[in-house]
Amino acid sequence: MAYRPPDFEQLLAGISRELRRRDIPFMHIGGQAVLLHGAPRLTQDIDVTLALGPDEVAVVEDVCGALELDPLVEDLASFARDTFVCPLRHRATGIRIDLIFSTTPYERAAIARAVEVDVGGESVPFASAEDLILLKLFAGRERDIEDAQSIVDRQGSRLDWGHLEHWALEFATIPGREQLPARLRALRSAHDPKGEGTLGVDYPP
Repeated sequence: MAYRPPDFEQLLAGISRELRRRDIPFMHIGGQAVLLHGAPRLTQDIDVTLALGPDEVAVVEDVCGALELDPLVEDLASFARDTFVCPLRHRATGIRIDLIFSTTPYERAAIARAVEVDVGGESVPFASAEDLILLKLFAGRERDIEDAQSIVDRQGSRLDWGHLEHWALEFATIPGREQLPARLRALRSAHDPKGEGTLGVDYPP
């Protein structure tokens, strides 16, 4: 796994410890997960998907107290209900943390498929390579597409393309995401088959 500064390792471990104490299923997505599955890149924040709905924001507030995380909005409960996100900042380090509520069957299943990695002495779940690609394609920004391509290039033939194609087609039924299968095909065609498996990391199925 790519190098992470000690502040990030300690915070990732602390988040995992506090969420597990409360029996909250979760997974890390975003740049921290890209460090595991794709190309190393600079990332200044932490994104965590929780198996909670936005009506359970009180649980998040309890976690914030334990980890010294300060809300970046005045009314966290209202913001969470409107956006499904709790934007926070770690008081001691200034690191930005977004805790993201999830309600769809896909998100809950992706959390169950998460890859466990030891970080700072804690078992920390990260989105699988396949689910991270799908989440990046769904977001669709230029940086996200670059991240998705880096994961395809690094993981190569280890990827479950049946899983990817199935969910790309499912997501294509959502307005605004009709091009997702074509984007997935473009990622695959841009990948050099001769490099498959040579740079990938080992992780459990």
